[in-house]
Amino acid sequence: MKKKSLSRRSFVKRTSGAASAAFLLPGYTVGIQVKNNSDGEILGHGDYKYRVQKSWGDLDPGKTPVQNCHEMVMDSQKRLYMITDEAKNNILVYDKDGKLLNSWGTTYPRGHGLSIWDAGGEEFLFITDNGGQVVKTTLDGQEVMNIPNPKDIGVYKEDENYVPTETAVGPNGDIYVADGYGSQYILHYDKDGNFIRKFGGRGDGEDQFQTAHGVCIDNRDSNNPTLICTSRAHNAFKRFSLDGNYLSTIFLPGAFVCRAVIDGDNLYAGVCWSRLKYLNRTPRSGFVTILDKNDQVVSNPGGTAPIYRQGQLQLMVQDLPIFMHCHDVCIDDDKNIYVCQWNAEKSYPIKLERV
Repeated sequence: MKKKSLSRRSFVKRTSGAASAAFLLPGYTVGIQVKNNSDGEILGHGDYKYRVQKSWGDLDPGKTPVQNCHEMVMDSQKRLYMITDEAKNNILVYDKDGKLLNSWGTTYPRGHGLSIWDAGGEEFLFITDNGGQVVKTTLDGQEVMNIPNPKDIGVYKEDENYVPTETAVGPNGDIYVADGYGSQYILHYDKDGNFIRKFGGRGDGEDQFQTAHGVCIDNRDSNNPTLICTSRAHNAFKRFSLDGNYLSTIFLPGAFVCRAVIDGDNLYAGVCWSRLKYLNRTPRSGFVTILDKNDQVVSNPGGTAPIYRQGQLQLMVQDLPIFMHCHDVCIDDDKNIYVCQWNAEKSYPIKLERV
């Protein structure tokens, strides 16, 4: 108990100054009211600025409704696939202009995670349903493999919950499943779905997680690919080797990050909430964060500018009330960002056009 108290005091001491400064920023919001007239507004910092296209993905909700826009990926033909937990059409396929190309899927009522894998020229989707399904499909939705539930193969004890949230596929085809809403493990399978190991688990140790919401292959160093795993309640990404050994932590104070998305030299992520009033997790306080190859934050579209003092990143919070809860981002070949939101009044994805 003493150690926990000291840690809390240390956190507040480090962040309270930054939080106080944030409340003095022009346009600062407590994250309650989201602007409806933000089309054309410029967001971001430094070399990473974007023009808001809020109605980019809008469709007829009577024909293709959404509940939560959870995640989005782009294939080699520049088609954008988005997963929603609306069982009438779990997958929506857009072109880059926001035109609907296709919709399919009625068997993923808790559709949450979506990853894409290029298997030597043939592309596949990995769909994660919070109900316990992790399914590999073709791009048009034909199921080709189901990843075993860890309870069914004796990997989990009877009292351990399994609520998967995300997948990533390694260079050799190995599959990593984040049990982000369950027992907080990263589960490692081979390309055929055979279980290899699990690591992490719920806790506050360096190699443990609090909301292991996402998992991502960081292949920016092709000779040394690693895993970037989300620990959302810790406001952090944690880096592991591909065989599950803890390497380091990227601490992002104030930002409840979702999965990491690698594009070029940068890491992008949606921030579902930030710490606003009294440093609590605040509803409707999301933004987007961008890190460079050195794990330094370079821009926060919708959030406060990143500030480093003596090498330490200061508290980051929502600055402009453009977003509610940013759940995922997708980066296209023109470096535009598509933002998917959870709990956002059934709104469709927003495009941030690079300027």
